[in-house]
Amino acid sequence: MAVKNIGELLVRENLIDINQLEIAKREQKQYGGKLGPALVKLGYITPVQFTEFLSKQYNVPSIDLLNFEIDTEAVKLIPKEFCLKHMLIPISKAGRNVVVAMSDPSNLNARDDLMFLTHSKIEVVVATEAAIVQMIERHYASKVTYESIMTEIEKDVDQSAPIEGSGLEIIDMEKPGEDAPIIKLVNLILTEAIKLRASDIHIEPYEKSFRVRFRVDGTLYEKIQPNPAIANAVTSRIKIMSKLDISEKRRPQDGRLKIAFKGGREIDFRVSILPTLFGEKIVLRLLDKANLQLDMTRLGFEADELAIFKEAIQLPYGIILITGPTGSGKTTTIYSALAELNKTDVNISTAENPVEFNLEGINQVQMNADVDLDFAAALRSFLRQDPDVIMVGEIRDFETAEIAFKAALTGHMVVSTLHTNDAPSTVNRLLNMGIEPFLVTSGVNVIVAQRLIRKLCESCKQPHHVEPQVLIDLGVPQEDVGTFQVMKAEGCNACNDLGFKGRMAIYELMKFTDDLKTLVFQNVSPMELKVAAVKGGMRTLRDNAIRKLKMGLTTIEEVIENSVRNQ
Repeated sequence: MAVKNIGELLVRENLIDINQLEIAKREQKQYGGKLGPALVKLGYITPVQFTEFLSKQYNVPSIDLLNFEIDTEAVKLIPKEFCLKHMLIPISKAGRNVVVAMSDPSNLNARDDLMFLTHSKIEVVVATEAAIVQMIERHYASKVTYESIMTEIEKDVDQSAPIEGSGLEIIDMEKPGEDAPIIKLVNLILTEAIKLRASDIHIEPYEKSFRVRFRVDGTLYEKIQPNPAIANAVTSRIKIMSKLDISEKRRPQDGRLKIAFKGGREIDFRVSILPTLFGEKIVLRLLDKANLQLDMTRLGFEADELAIFKEAIQLPYGIILITGPTGSGKTTTIYSALAELNKTDVNISTAENPVEFNLEGINQVQMNADVDLDFAAALRSFLRQDPDVIMVGEIRDFETAEIAFKAALTGHMVVSTLHTNDAPSTVNRLLNMGIEPFLVTSGVNVIVAQRLIRKLCESCKQPHHVEPQVLIDLGVPQEDVGTFQVMKAEGCNACNDLGFKGRMAIYELMKFTDDLKTLVFQNVSPMELKVAAVKGGMRTLRDNAIRKLKMGLTTIEEVIENSVRNQ
């Protein structure tokens, strides 16, 4: 069966519909790769469903590769580069037979090459692409490890030197072939963070220690504690990669660096360097455009809430406000809204600090304090640029807020963010800034508060017994307690023994109805506004978190940590 027919067969099997197929084809055309992985990435079909489909179509067995014991002798038969190119891995060898797990059993050329490479008969099983990649990383691990690098570094470090010394000279890091231990260490830290899907890397010097931590799914984990004597050398290496001033150690610096992989994938790192008491702390934010979710249907909105949000952003004017703390996914929600509006007949301009992702067809402006280009200045310029949609990174002062509201009332759609705890308290924040109540009620279309909660690992989650009172205390109505099956995960290879894999958003969407506008004029408290909004149909963050708990997607602890119990 030709690959080009897979989409049609999936439609025929009712696994996807024709619209999803067309969207996946556009995704495939834009980013390359094969149709199946594109469908999986878009969430139209699960990896397991696609694997079972291939198993049925090609009449080959499917296996759960993550729970399969792979024969190390079989792995030695096929080079890593070949496995990555064709997305396969040998899993066992018996006599002249070699069993190979493939993500695409239709790849006959790869089968022929395998027979030539191994001088054996090839038996094919099918497995998910994600599982194959994970097994390749595990069984073809580079010989370069933290332990080997640190051993190499220890030979060069003068143990009698003071901790605040540089340890290694810059010249050592730039020798031909980039074989210097510091370069190896920094490269390994960056690539490990990518493999673990970390969002941030923290490199922190202290008086008598030096540590590297990764933030994975919102939680910080310590990765390694190198010798403190190399702290300055690591900092200098990252500064060189980010094109920053290696001699400046008294002031904060910001920069970017990029890693390019074979196949065209690129990952940006936003670099922030801050002088501390015992050296310079570095935080690197990973910006992987391949993981940027622009499909609004997959953000985490309930169906009725998504309909309200889509209706609000399609209005010709007004303000959409996305609220929540730093790291709550506000940027992703805004970018998905802009992607929905990004048409050839729509002029979109954004003022961001910083610009995290480059979006084709959207005019993005980076704020620059050195030339007095702030959000307010950018907004004033936008209004002379014939905009239809304006995105302001954050409304943080009266001037920016005033211009944004005036723009919203003169025929522009404005999307922005605020740092508030929930949707109703956003109104109080705007009023405290000095925005008049009539501007708030006339300008705001909808306010969305959001958080990110960790998702349980699908490979190791299992039922978990809790007492009914625990659910009642959480906010579950007593009559609904019997419908809950709480899940928990202990950790496995698929999730690096964390029990969680990935995050999802929970939302609190407050549409500005006439009743709410009347209450704003009456200057009621945020709590009174919240009660009225709930009566009008708004689901709180806690309500939506409990829905995710009921679906077996997260844990009670995540619900408690990321939402306040309804009053």
